[in-house]
Amino acid sequence: MGYQLDLTGKKALVVGIANEHSIAYAAACAFRELGADLAITYLNEKAEKYVRPLAEQLEASIIMPLDVNVEGQLEAAFDVIAQQWGRLDILLHSIAFAPKEDLHGRVVDTSKAGFALAMDISCHSFIRMAHLAEPLMKEHGGSMMTVTFYGSQRVVDTYNMMGPVKAALEAVVREVASEMGESRIRVNAISPGPILTRAASGITHFDSLLEETARRAPQRSLINLEDIGGVSAFLASDLSDAITGAVIYVDNGANIIA
Repeated sequence: MGYQLDLTGKKALVVGIANEHSIAYAAACAFRELGADLAITYLNEKAEKYVRPLAEQLEASIIMPLDVNVEGQLEAAFDVIAQQWGRLDILLHSIAFAPKEDLHGRVVDTSKAGFALAMDISCHSFIRMAHLAEPLMKEHGGSMMTVTFYGSQRVVDTYNMMGPVKAALEAVVREVASEMGESRIRVNAISPGPILTRAASGITHFDSLLEETARRAPQRSLINLEDIGGVSAFLASDLSDAITGAVIYVDNGANIIA
């Protein structure tokens, strides 16, 4: 049998690129290198000046704004995909947000509004995307991915309220995978080890977390964006047809150490 990682002809929507250090950008690079056609979104006008040049370098056929907190914008983005492509093979969701005052405080002190906003943007937005992507994947199958962190399973100092939020996201992955399995739509979560991104910069004492992870990981090192890109490409490809509802750790084994 010949095994080949090939995404030629596949249509991929990538949500969550902020700059060249984004996890979503690493995935987009891998998808494109393996032949996929890309739709790339940017958060707002301020973000566009950073994201559009990256999208153009990747020859993305669709570049559009997407703020899941703006009424109707998510539906509009999927309408563009339906009109221009008529199908979708790959969905990568890599967005998360929590108000700074809630993120930096104790979980028990989290405000109702702050927790609800974090859940809406970081978790429920994936449900909404899956709902809109399903009709575009139903006839031929597809792969949906989101990004989590092992702070969902263990208490990670300073990760705070995002731990419960990511735990909810992982539960959503399992439920949606079960619901969409008959349509050959695979749904998985990628759980990278700590890596310096724009989102990570909001976590208190993140440098200490990087040092501790490198010390504890069996491979005694940190991951890089290419590691995440490779796993994203595998999950997007036909080689992962039998994998769904899983949390795939990309962390040099750090998650196995108590």
